[in-house]
Amino acid sequence: MTTLPKDSLESPRFCGVPSFMRLPMPATAEGLDAAIIGLPSDSGAPFRTGARFGPNAVRAMSIMLRPINPYRGNINVFEAMRVADLGDAPVVPGYEIDSLEWMEQAVRKVVDAGAAPCGIGGDHSVTLAELRAVASKHGPLGLVQFDSHTDTWDKYFAGKRYSAGTPFLRGVEEGIIDPSRSIQIGMRGSLFRETDVSQSLDLGYEVLTTDDVFDLGFEAVAERIRTRTAGGSSFLTFDMDFVDPAAAPAVETPEAGGPNARETLRLLRAIHGVNLVGCDVVEISPMYDGPGQITALLGATVMAELLALMAEGRSAGR
Repeated sequence: MTTLPKDSLESPRFCGVPSFMRLPMPATAEGLDAAIIGLPSDSGAPFRTGARFGPNAVRAMSIMLRPINPYRGNINVFEAMRVADLGDAPVVPGYEIDSLEWMEQAVRKVVDAGAAPCGIGGDHSVTLAELRAVASKHGPLGLVQFDSHTDTWDKYFAGKRYSAGTPFLRGVEEGIIDPSRSIQIGMRGSLFRETDVSQSLDLGYEVLTTDDVFDLGFEAVAERIRTRTAGGSSFLTFDMDFVDPAAAPAVETPEAGGPNARETLRLLRAIHGVNLVGCDVVEISPMYDGPGQITALLGATVMAELLALMAEGRSAGR
């Protein structure tokens, strides 16, 4: 089975059904090193819904991207790794707990086949399903979370424990996140309570606010990430509201004052030495995008950068 994408110098990008970066779409993850999987659930969204349409919006814009990453030594991602797009996990719209179970089962098939799942969401609750599946093989995971919110609240609305605002508390409680090897990056904005950030510190996470990121500089933040994860199995989750809404307006919970697109990509490209066994890009609600689909394009570019980071790690022998 070939896992090389269609050559856009031979076949125009606008031809065919869009898959992520024009990758093939096999029925299973057998023989793959990494697999794109859509997680089209927004049943955990406490504000804007619509992220169920995020996976295909990202796929549609990803056809603009090319296989060689010039920021990591001109690595050809799809020669360094066998990658394909497995389509979307099944979900049960409106039923959060059932959707988490179905998505976990779909991601577990990827993990059991020996591939690293690369999820496209979906609201941020979908990451809990991925973490459950990945931790079933790799044990408690270091979490690298790019986000403007901690998502470590306990309950939302009538005491419900599962939402886009709770996955990284639930993950610690379930023993699938090792907070001593985890870091949250990008917190900013107004708070519900004074404890909105300290609740993550109390769990054992390291937390860098957006102000910390700019005060420290991108290279220093990247080194913090490498040191914090300490070479162990790690999962990187990227909430698009990490980015300033001027560059990524189509998110569930926009938060003013974040990095722009260029700054975001510079930070990601500064990261090295993280042992990624899974990743995702979440919280894209395409109906809030403009006609240029800038949020979806940036989301696709972020996923391409995460694939390149994985490929770099494999080339380095991890």
